[in-house]
Amino acid sequence: MNIAYRFRIYPTKEQRILLGKTFGCCRFLYNQMLNDKIQEYKKTKRMLKNTPAMYKKAYPFLKEVDSLALANVQLHL
Repeated sequence: MNIAYRFRIYPTKEQRILLGKTFGCCRFLYNQMLNDKIQEYKKTKRMLKNTPAMYKKAYPFLKEVDSLALANVQLHL
């Protein structure tokens, strides 16, 4: 017998803003890392090993969100 639970969250205004920033940064970082991997492979035929920390200098808004969320982007890529 399988049991499923459903939960609904009601975030505050500040939490909604932070969630929106986090999802946006994760989406941006995924696309940026994927594009860099593709471009590097086309040039050298080798896979690029990039990390989220490499992008924080060029894109300072990535520092505003949780680093573990960005690390999961790297794992999922």
